[in-house]
Amino acid sequence: MNIFWILGGALAVVLVLYVYQRSGRAALRGVRRELHDLQNEEDRVFDFLHGIGAAFSEGVRSSELHRLIVESALRILDARHGALYVTNKSDTQLLPAFLAPGGPAFVPVPPEILEQTSRHPATLESFLQLHPVGLATPGLLTECWKSGSVRLIPAGGDDRLPGHAALLGPLIYRHRVIGVLALANPVGMPPFEEKDLKVFRTIAEQSAFALYNEAVYLEAGEKRLLDRDLAMARDVQRILLPESDPDFPGFELHAISLAARHLSGDYFDYIDLGEGRLGVAIADVSGKGVPASLIMAMCRTVLRREAPDCQSPSEALRRVNHQLYPDIKEDMFVSMAYLILEPGGRISMARAGHDAPILRRAATGELEKLTPKGMALGIDSGDVFNRVCADFTFHMESGDCLLLYTDGATEAVNPEGTEFGIERLMEALRESAGSGAPEVVARVAGAVQQFTGQNLKHDDFTLIALRKS
Repeated sequence: MNIFWILGGALAVVLVLYVYQRSGRAALRGVRRELHDLQNEEDRVFDFLHGIGAAFSEGVRSSELHRLIVESALRILDARHGALYVTNKSDTQLLPAFLAPGGPAFVPVPPEILEQTSRHPATLESFLQLHPVGLATPGLLTECWKSGSVRLIPAGGDDRLPGHAALLGPLIYRHRVIGVLALANPVGMPPFEEKDLKVFRTIAEQSAFALYNEAVYLEAGEKRLLDRDLAMARDVQRILLPESDPDFPGFELHAISLAARHLSGDYFDYIDLGEGRLGVAIADVSGKGVPASLIMAMCRTVLRREAPDCQSPSEALRRVNHQLYPDIKEDMFVSMAYLILEPGGRISMARAGHDAPILRRAATGELEKLTPKGMALGIDSGDVFNRVCADFTFHMESGDCLLLYTDGATEAVNPEGTEFGIERLMEALRESAGSGAPEVVARVAGAVQQFTGQNLKHDDFTLIALRKS
């Protein structure tokens, strides 16, 4: 009896050990399968990351990056159809970026389009490619966009996607949805599982990162192109300004023009009028940058064409105003002072709303503002402008110095917000007028820049000094 008990007990132990061993092997196989699935999951994600990285290293275009994101996601998750939509700059619409052909519509489709699609299958694809999705438009994409969460739809799980299972995920970077990625499989293909959802979530995260970096890269590229174009435009604008000071008997002239930005709305010019006369112009276009520089170029062209046929400065300004008025926007205008120098020191001047030139008399050391009447160019068609624009004639004696300037000099501000002002400008002229035109310009410009700080420019800045020998 004891023998049977012993044999029975031994057999039980053997059975337990066998079952334990079998279950252990099954558990081990389960662990191995999980590790294998995990390894496959990692390999698929790394494959996606490698593809995106290679695309950036090769400088891929936006359209190619969009295609790469969708096709890589299809391959990694063994899906049949896919679509990528990206948000516009105002975050009000989803724009179709890449749609794999033959896929279902992830957005509402009008009945007439569906009817046409039954006869011409390409109709649906054309409709989807050309129609953005507004934030207020109902549908799967906007629901995903608003919810900010990844979603798995089993086959038959949503009437808006008949006969398909789907994965939808927002592409979020820095708390902003920059797009939506959607994949779909028709009934009959392997269904999406929870493990696919994890991989898809990672793909969506990395796609968002890729699209964000692409946008930054494009903006940087556009900025480089814009900087290059502005540099070229600045070179052209420099060509429009006089290369050197004119050699006019009895006078010493010198000028400087600095731009607050790449391009300037300030302008100065010397025009040979023949018969021993010289035209001197200084102007300031309202505003800054490209628009102001274009108006400046127009103004220069018109004045150079009209001035030689005019006997007086006011006649020249009337003609310039007549030509510019139709082409200047209502919120823009040009202030100008135009002088005609004659041998012997006689000067005639007309002022179109420009800052009053300052004349320093050598004999007395007194400073005088020259303020002939006039209004800015481009404001009036001519009825008022022609009446108020008048000539002012004066003589300069030996040692006298005249300073022409734009308001960028007097309105320049220091870090505390204080303007340089007309009094400081006049003081700089008083201190330098006896040293020659170049020294006057250098001293005044230096005083303005020292007051404001070398790197602080808020406006264009032009000076012209005329000194009678």
